[in-house]
Amino acid sequence: MSGWNVIVIGGGHAGLEAAWAAAKFARTALLVGNPATIGRMPCNPAVGGPGKSQLVFEIQALGGLMGRLADETAIHTRVLNASKGPAVQSLRVQNERDAYAERAQDVILGHSAIDVVRGEAADLEPDGRGGWFVVTADGRRLAARSVVIAAGTFLRAVTWYGRSSRAEGRQGEPPSRFLSAPLARAGHVLKRYKTGTPPRVRADSVRFADLLEIPADPQPRGFTGRPGPRATESPTWQTHTTPETHRLIGENLHESPMYAGDIEGLGPRYCPSIEDKVVRFAHHDRHLLFVEPDGVQTSEVYLQGFSSSLPPRLQDQLVRTLPGFEGAVIQRYAYAVEYDVVDSTELTLNLESRLLPGVFTAGQINGTSGYEEAAAQGLVAGTAAARRAAGLEERQISRETGYLGVLLDDLVFKGSDEPYRMMTSRVEHRLLVRQDNADERLAELGTEVGLVDAPQLRAVREKYARVAEGLQALQTQRVQGQTGDAWLRRPELTLSDVEALGVTLPDLDAEERGALEIRVKYEGYIERAERQLAAEERARDVNLQNVDFAAVPTLSREAREKLGRVKPETVAQAARVPGVRHADISALLVHVKRTTGVSRET
Repeated sequence: MSGWNVIVIGGGHAGLEAAWAAAKFARTALLVGNPATIGRMPCNPAVGGPGKSQLVFEIQALGGLMGRLADETAIHTRVLNASKGPAVQSLRVQNERDAYAERAQDVILGHSAIDVVRGEAADLEPDGRGGWFVVTADGRRLAARSVVIAAGTFLRAVTWYGRSSRAEGRQGEPPSRFLSAPLARAGHVLKRYKTGTPPRVRADSVRFADLLEIPADPQPRGFTGRPGPRATESPTWQTHTTPETHRLIGENLHESPMYAGDIEGLGPRYCPSIEDKVVRFAHHDRHLLFVEPDGVQTSEVYLQGFSSSLPPRLQDQLVRTLPGFEGAVIQRYAYAVEYDVVDSTELTLNLESRLLPGVFTAGQINGTSGYEEAAAQGLVAGTAAARRAAGLEERQISRETGYLGVLLDDLVFKGSDEPYRMMTSRVEHRLLVRQDNADERLAELGTEVGLVDAPQLRAVREKYARVAEGLQALQTQRVQGQTGDAWLRRPELTLSDVEALGVTLPDLDAEERGALEIRVKYEGYIERAERQLAAEERARDVNLQNVDFAAVPTLSREAREKLGRVKPETVAQAARVPGVRHADISALLVHVKRTTGVSRET
């Protein structure tokens, strides 16, 4: 093979999606150190959760791979925040860890348009014709029109077990030794980040009877609408730290590389190590921990919430202070990993380097954390790289499009000073971009950019046509003097209750019934959110040149300081200043209207 349309470097969740997307356009290479590690789940064996499931539903709506892999290997599914409104409800799918990687490898290795190439990327060289050579450590020069770097936590990576370290990208796998150099040579600012993973404990050494069992939802849910046959086979469990756990950590902080000053990298605020939790939240006498199986017939359980970089001998003692783990045997010890990331503000919204045209980056190399964030970026970068290579028009996803748009906008315009994690609180219009309507919002866009085929688009259109039929039936059929949709607005009633009153609906599946119920029950809220979004879109060009930000009393202190320093000229510019939140923008608009009237850039 003399060359490829796109070369993707790295076979993690970002690399998987990038290769899958790029291969829909033309022949693609996936360059990995070891094909047996493709699709591996190095941290928690689960997909989804608050803010993250919304990303996976969007990936699925755009023709991506992650939702399919998660559903096919599911052993436990639960809807989180089920008692709250649809804007924050999130699906979490527990997976058979090994099966997930095996299924990913089946898909990639069996793909007719993907060539898996074994090797270590060492350098990037322009080919003089707008393309690139990826130079491997053994001297091969692999040609491509575009390149996607999805190196995860491997760039100049070091793992830490107490004060001892070794060169690894994750446990037992060598780092990417050379690829930071061409990025830095081009002028990219590289930062050091840190993340960690908990210990894995032998399942037969845990007293599960002493743990709080959390069963799967009786009716399994999936990202594709087709949860796998084993989706309710396993529970998960909860335990917690104890005063003895906290005492041991407090007495041994000097053995933590983070507290001893050995680690330079910035760690995730929203997923701290157990040492960090105990120090930062000293007023708490316990911290909740989640015990998650690696499979239905697993030999290991994953201690979610207990990531650590303390030495193995201390990990043994600490784990045995937890209820149910008094006789625990650790099978794989926790560790921290420190690695290089690029400054994401040096990228375009399609994740193309502004300094290396034709080179895209995706995943943890961009300063994010989590499988879902990585996969979403991989889909965007792989699609954009393939379209660029084919000379197709560039397409970008806006912030208003959904969680994926917010992720891209935050990374490019705000950047990050810690591993970035998607959360529902980051999304201003989350009632409009729910997980349940991702296909309705994005399937058309997926078709336009070349990711979604005609049968998938047709299925989405038919689904919402049936939902519209159901809504019409509710609006036209009267029960006891009121229409069916009026009855359904009563909070205590479900769609089944309304049917029992005498309303006849068309044949709808569970997803369609859920979509119909949300449309009726939240109609007023959704309409208000739509009006607010429209008003904000009209206000983007409001002039802020004469605004004294220090004189706006309803601004947060952080917003006053940062806006005063940056001095944005318009609301659109102000919204992209790191630390300025949606509430601050609303306060600015109110202030401008009261003091000067709403003006626009001319």
